[in-house]
Amino acid sequence: MKDLFGQALLDYQQGNYTEDIKTETSISEEDVLPLPYLFRSFSEMPPLEKKALQLAKGKVLDIGCGAGTHGLYLQNERGLEVHSVDISPKAIEVCKLRGLQNAYVGDIMTFEGQFDTILLLMNGAGMCGRLRKMGTFFAKIKSLLAPKGQILTDSSDIIYMFDQNADGSYDVPLEFDYYGELMYLVKYKGEKEPPFPWLYVDYNTLQNVAHSVGLNCELIAEGENFDYLARLEHL
Repeated sequence: MKDLFGQALLDYQQGNYTEDIKTETSISEEDVLPLPYLFRSFSEMPPLEKKALQLAKGKVLDIGCGAGTHGLYLQNERGLEVHSVDISPKAIEVCKLRGLQNAYVGDIMTFEGQFDTILLLMNGAGMCGRLRKMGTFFAKIKSLLAPKGQILTDSSDIIYMFDQNADGSYDVPLEFDYYGELMYLVKYKGEKEPPFPWLYVDYNTLQNVAHSVGLNCELIAEGENFDYLARLEHL
C-alpha cells in the first residue's frame, strides 16, 4: 500500500494542499473527495455523525480514525478519553500533529483493550471488505467492548444504485456474494492504490450479523441518502 490517503492528509495538514483525493468504485465513476471535508468541524458534520458523537461516552475507541476529526471533538470538547487507530502511518502522524493524545498505527484485528464506546464512522464497518468476513470482524470488535459498552456505526443501503426490473428484482453484478460488496480505488497526485474490497451493508443485514455474534442492534437514526446510524451492544 502506498498510503496515498495518508499522504493526502499529511499534505493538507502541512500546508501543501494542491489537489483532492479521487475515488472510484466497481459500480461508480470517478468522484472527488475534498480534503477539507476530512478536517471538518463538528458544525460541518452530517447529522448522523453529530448524533454518534453526542452519544459517545466513557473511554472511546475510534477505528479508522483518518485525520482524527471525530476524536479531536470528543477529546477537546467533550473531555473524553479517546484512543484512535488507523492502518495509515501518515494519517496517525496527522492525528498527533493535530493534538490527539492517544493515536496508534495498527490493524484493529490485532488490537487489544476495553472500551465503553467504539466508533466505526464514515462507513467504518466497510473495512472488513466482504459480507462473509463481517461475523469475524464484529466478534473481534465485541471483544474490545466493555460489559455495558456500545458500538456506533453508520453505513448505507446502496441497492438504489442498481436498476430495478419490472418484477421488483435488481440487476446486481454476479461477481460478488452481496450487492453491497465492491472494489474501491484511491487516486492522488497522479498515483493509484491497488483496488481493495469495501462493503456497504443494509441495516437488516447488519442486524443479522450482529445477532449471530451475540450483539443487539438498534437503529438510532436514518439519513437522507439511504444511510443510517446503528448502535450495537452486548445481548
